[in-house]
Amino acid sequence: MALGDAKRQVDTAITREGHRGLSYENAFGGVPSFLRRTLTKDLSGVDLAITGVPFDQAVTNRPGTRLGPRAIREASTLQACDAPYGWGYNPLEAFDIVDYGDVAFDYAAVPEFPGVLQAHAADILAAGAGCIAMGGDHSISLPLLRAHAEVHGPLALVQFDAHTDTWADDLSGRIDHGTMFRKAVREGVIDVERSVQVGIRTDNPDTMGITILDAPFVHENGPAATVARIREIVGDAPVYLSFDIDALDPAFAPGTGTPVWGGLTSAQAAAMLRGLAGIDLKGGDVVEVSPPYDPSGITAVAGAHVVTELICLWGWTRREERALEK
Repeated sequence: MALGDAKRQVDTAITREGHRGLSYENAFGGVPSFLRRTLTKDLSGVDLAITGVPFDQAVTNRPGTRLGPRAIREASTLQACDAPYGWGYNPLEAFDIVDYGDVAFDYAAVPEFPGVLQAHAADILAAGAGCIAMGGDHSISLPLLRAHAEVHGPLALVQFDAHTDTWADDLSGRIDHGTMFRKAVREGVIDVERSVQVGIRTDNPDTMGITILDAPFVHENGPAATVARIREIVGDAPVYLSFDIDALDPAFAPGTGTPVWGGLTSAQAAAMLRGLAGIDLKGGDVVEVSPPYDPSGITAVAGAHVVTELICLWGWTRREERALEK
């Protein structure tokens, strides 16, 4: 059946009828929306919107993450014909999920960007849809968090990263991918007592009170124990999950701006993300995929898988309710 469908399907990002179902389009051709979801700005009846944020003007080292959303979309085409592995349900069949395209902004008006992105995310949430973003550098998390906090109140931050991104920054208008969570704590959009950073392996004495489960903790205790600790910290709080691709060791994700050795394996990351099923995920992002530093494309592949896991996490607590609606 899949082979027959592949012979008939092309450009399903713009030709599919409805938002649900797998796509058997050839992975190497066609319009590359994320997981071949409908590419649209119409959020009528949409449950979850995937959006790209091609912004990298806040990096401290290597640029290139502006090309991340495009690369992640292309990498995701290989996943579009199968249900996500290991979840026991298929969110692509259960929910109306679309690719909302990229945020539009003036690349030369950098100070305006946070407000533009916050409004972009707020429009998605106001339409009643969830929002998962593909970056872009990690500074994008702050305006996304602000938009989510306006709807849900302060959120528990679950952050997978090599860096805490809470470095000192007393200039309120400054945009930096290493200081945005310090701002988020000060603004009250993060519930510090319910927040946790996983995979950290760079020194920063000022953690702003956020619990850290560093990379050595994960390696020594394993994914299951790490997940148990994350759950203990987060509890039933509304969650925003931010996954910096440099949480993975450079062996698994070389295409990023600030790589640090000793990181998580892709298997550890997959196990932890799946182990978090049941948390009250309100939104999330995958950031810091920089394609120019990875000609093999494996970093974008990792990014595409993480976005897919976030979709599954988002849908997990909503799947039974959706089944009852049918």
